[in-house]
Formats: sequence, structure tokens, C-alpha cells
Amino acid sequence: MAPQCRAEPDNLRWDVWRDSLDDHRYVLDELYQDVTAVEAHRASQHYQAYLAKVPKLAERTAVIAEVIDVR
Repeated sequence: MAPQCRAEPDNLRWDVWRDSLDDHRYVLDELYQDVTAVEAHRASQHYQAYLAKVPKLAERTAVIAEVIDVR
């Protein structure tokens, strides 16, 4: 899925992290230009295929965060 996500026009970052204390735990770290880009990503065929498979493979917790201006 990495190549497809990274090729999306408004994808700014797509990385996988492994927990240094638990080598069976991974985190997908994605950054998109805006909410519209996230919606387009979630409507994509590759994301829908991921959603169909991931419940059988792993526990999934999604977090969508927004930037806070801390001047």
C-alpha cells in the first residue's frame, strides 16, 4: 500500500514505525494536505482493500489529528 498512498497527490508523508519495546506493534504515520485529501485517500481502492483485510491481521486504532497553533 505504501507506493499507492505515497503517490496520492496530496500525500505529504506515509511511513511505518515499529515500537522499539514491542516488535509486534507497528504504527502507520500518514500526513495529508487537508481533510479533503484524507477523504480522497479513504475513498481510494487501495485503502478500501486495506480496510477489508486489516481486521484479520491486527488490532486497528485510527487517530485523525489536526494542527494546533502554539505561538
